[in-house]
Amino acid sequence: MTSRGSKATARTSTEARAVARTQTLIKGEHGIGTVRKTTLPGGLRIVTETLPSVRSATFGIWAHVGSRDETPALNGATHYLEHLLFKGTRKRSALDISSAVDAVGGEMNAFTAKEYTCYYARVLDTDLPLAIDVVCDMLTGSLIREEDVDVERGAILEEIAMTEDDAGDCVHDLFAHTMFGDNALGRPVLGTVDTVNALTADRIRRFYKKHYDPTHLVVAAAGNVDHNKVVRQVRAAFEKAGAFRDPVAEPLAPRDGRRTIRAAGRVELIGRKTEQAHVILGMPGLARSDERRWAMGVLNTALGGGMSSRLFQEVREKRGLAYSVYSYTSGFADCGLFGVYAGCRPSQVHEVLKICRDELDHVAEHGLTDDEIGRAIGQLRGSTVLGVEDTGALMNRIGKSELCWGEQMSVDDMLARIASVTPDDVRAVARDVLGRRPSLSVIGPLKDKQASRLHDAVA
Repeated sequence: MTSRGSKATARTSTEARAVARTQTLIKGEHGIGTVRKTTLPGGLRIVTETLPSVRSATFGIWAHVGSRDETPALNGATHYLEHLLFKGTRKRSALDISSAVDAVGGEMNAFTAKEYTCYYARVLDTDLPLAIDVVCDMLTGSLIREEDVDVERGAILEEIAMTEDDAGDCVHDLFAHTMFGDNALGRPVLGTVDTVNALTADRIRRFYKKHYDPTHLVVAAAGNVDHNKVVRQVRAAFEKAGAFRDPVAEPLAPRDGRRTIRAAGRVELIGRKTEQAHVILGMPGLARSDERRWAMGVLNTALGGGMSSRLFQEVREKRGLAYSVYSYTSGFADCGLFGVYAGCRPSQVHEVLKICRDELDHVAEHGLTDDEIGRAIGQLRGSTVLGVEDTGALMNRIGKSELCWGEQMSVDDMLARIASVTPDDVRAVARDVLGRRPSLSVIGPLKDKQASRLHDAVA
C-alpha cells in the first residue's frame, strides 16, 4: 500500500519532469538565423529559425512516418492519410481549411517520402498564428470519414495514373524496386491501384492514431517568428485537442538499423510505348548519417551535378545522345542509393549506358582530377547557400534535421564540412561506391534483341 505522502511525492516528481525544455542550438550572426528548440511535456519538439529581416514565415509539422513504415497490405497508406488530413476536422471543413490560407495570400501543401511526411503553410509573418492554428488542427483533429476516404480514393488513383504516364518519373520507382526488392523501401510511396483500392477508413484511422502521436512529430517554423510565441500557440492547440496523452513521454529517436540491398547486377525492364527510353544505372550508396556523405556529395556533383560535370559533357555536349542526364544520391537512415539517369532514343540506349558505365569505372579506378574536385566543391557550397535562401527551405532544413538526425547544423558548419573535403576523400569514396557492380532499370519500347543486351551494362 502507498501512503498519501508517497503519492504526493510521486506526483511532484512527475510534474517536475513534465516541463518544457528550451535550448538555443545555433546563435544567429552574420545574417544567419537563430535556431531554438523546445521539447514539450508529451514529447512534441518545436524548432524555429528566426530571421527578423524577412516578412514571411513558413510553419510545418513533420511526422516520423513514411512509406517504409507500411506493411505490404498498407502500401500507400501514408500518402493516402496525407490527402485525408486536408478533408476536414471537428473545427473546419475541407473548404474552410483551404480558404483560410487562400484568404491571406498564403500557400499550403504537404508531401510524403519514404521515411517522413510534412505538412506546411507559408504566409506573411503577421498571419503566422492562423497558419499554426490551421495546420495543428489538421494534424490533431482529422475526422477521416468514410465518405472522404471514398472520394479521395479516386484522386489518388488519378495521381498514380499520372505518375505512370511519366516514364521519367516512374523509372525512379522501378530503380527502388530493382535495388530493394519487394520490401518497404522498394515499394512506391503512392501505393498501387490494388493496395489503394483495398484500404479502408478503419485501417487508415488506426494508422493515423499509431503514427501521429506527439512523440512522432516535429514542429518547425522559420522566418520572422518569435520562438516563445510559436511554442505557446502550438502547445495551446495540441492541449485543446487532447493530443498529449503521456506528460513524461520522450520524443521518438531517429531511425537506425541496417537495410540489406539486393544482389548487384540486377536488370529490370518495363516495356512501354514511349518516345524515349529512360534508364537508371546505379548501385548502393551511403546512409544519410555516414560521415563520408560530404565527399560523396562532391563526387556526385562532379560526376553528374551540372553542365560542367563529366556525364553531361560526355553524353550531351560531346555526343548529343540525351537532353537530360544526371547523377544523384538518396540517403536513408540505414542505407543509400547512387544512380545515373538518362533519357534517350531507344536506338541509343546501349551507347549511352556504355559511356555512363565507362565513366563510373574510370572514376572508381583513377578518381577525379583536382580541378574537377575544386570546381565541384565550389558548386556544392554555392548551391547549399542558394538552397536555403527562403523561409520554406529553412523550415525544411531545421525540421528534417531534427527528425532525421536529432540535431542542427548551421549553414556555416555545412560550408566548412564541404570545404574540408580533400581529393583523397573523394577518391576513396569513389573506389568504395562506384567500384561496386551496378544494377539497371529501364522503361521504354526496347525490342527483344535490345533488351537481351541490357545485361552487358552491369556485367
